[in-house]
Amino acid sequence: MQKAKLTLAATALLLALPMLQGCVPAVIVGGAAVGVMSAHDRRSTGVQTDDETSEWKAAQRIPEKFKAFSHVNFTSYNRRMLITGEVPNDEAKSIVGEETGKLEGMREVYNELNIAPPSAFGNRSNDSFITSKLKARLVDSNQLSANHIKVVTENGVAYLMGIVNDREAKVAVAIARTTDGVRKVVNVMEVVTESDIRRIDTSAPGGARNPPPQTAPVETR
Repeated sequence: MQKAKLTLAATALLLALPMLQGCVPAVIVGGAAVGVMSAHDRRSTGVQTDDETSEWKAAQRIPEKFKAFSHVNFTSYNRRMLITGEVPNDEAKSIVGEETGKLEGMREVYNELNIAPPSAFGNRSNDSFITSKLKARLVDSNQLSANHIKVVTENGVAYLMGIVNDREAKVAVAIARTTDGVRKVVNVMEVVTESDIRRIDTSAPGGARNPPPQTAPVETR
């Protein structure tokens, strides 16, 4: 009976993994689950590892004099780094961006830091909830794989990353714009051609036939 309960719990967690991606740092449910997630990522396993390493290295480069007054998140996708959060002044923002750009293999840096006090825990919890809702809507849309879109929410602003074709990008933006709680969408997705997507994917990607109505403003980086 105990073994059956454990099996059921593991199965439920595996089914929930796409919903959890982007909401927690990492979820490991044995080698099989990790392999499935990695296989559905359009980045090579080597690039995925490089991205995780770059995030860690970038965090270590924040000067000590700014750390106590800052809340900084680093999100790397295909060697393109998004920096979000709050720092005390323009000097801190500039230094964090410059140091991140010095990381080996870094292709682009999007410095979206705000000059403000560190956000409150309640705000961060709300951002996590918005990210969860947005990821769930991507899954429910059945128009693209949610594993191809990385969602980062900061102070109600949803940042979208990933390697997508034009149709997938439009679907993701439309869904993000109509997600409750999203104040603005910032598009930092890497849009490639259909032929490149077919080359990357093991199966043809889904298209955006009827995108939902758009409301929130969108900025493209």
